[in-house]
Amino acid sequence: MTTPDDGAPFLDEEMHRLLAQFQADTRPLLDLQESLNAVRGRGEAANGQVTAEVLPSGALGGLRIDPRALRLGADALAEAVLAAAGDATADLARQMAGMMTDGLTPFADEARRFGRD
Repeated sequence: MTTPDDGAPFLDEEMHRLLAQFQADTRPLLDLQESLNAVRGRGEAANGQVTAEVLPSGALGGLRIDPRALRLGADALAEAVLAAAGDATADLARQMAGMMTDGLTPFADEARRFGRD
């Protein structure tokens, strides 16, 4: 029985080389994805008495309310929670935008160079 690479072992070697090169080329994208999954946005309100953490999914990942914040009253405390969560979301968006720009710029530069060739 013959195999597709009988008489042409260089094809197998070349495929392994190309696969290794592809994996090396795309490793930065995998690293970027891992970094994006790990980032957390943080925000605070009511002079730091309320702090919030937002996950990359947009979900609230943490909320800390200092006992002194309870003196604010229900409405003011609710506003502080929303403000802290909003700040955390904005912080997350800033971080992710920077990470995406830094992580994808080399690929964009390569794509532009490829388009000129």
